[in-house]
Amino acid sequence: MWPELGVESSIVFPNYGAIRNFEADGTDGIWLEDQHRRWYYAELQGGCQDLNFTQAIGFDTGGAATFDKFSSIVVRGWKCPLVSLVTSEKPLPRKERQKLRKAAIAAGKEVAAPSN
Repeated sequence: MWPELGVESSIVFPNYGAIRNFEADGTDGIWLEDQHRRWYYAELQGGCQDLNFTQAIGFDTGGAATFDKFSSIVVRGWKCPLVSLVTSEKPLPRKERQKLRKAAIAAGKEVAAPSN
């Protein structure tokens, strides 16, 4: 676990087993788990096609030995640049995240609905 969450960070040697797991956040971001079981959240620039459905990703560090906010992930041949990479908690299970999104959308509709 991290001493502080939401801090800009980097992962050393991502192409050599330093990243052991990932969980997509729709097409907007991705959670990454390192070999020490610490989690990061990568926000993507403009979304990433097919991210939510892929079973494998690649890491483009631009020749550097670290994966950071200047890097990209590669999904089915598409390069998806990062905006940020911050320390994070482990993501909620996908079904729980979907329930929360639906509740937030419903709450937004209730607030926006006119009251007569």
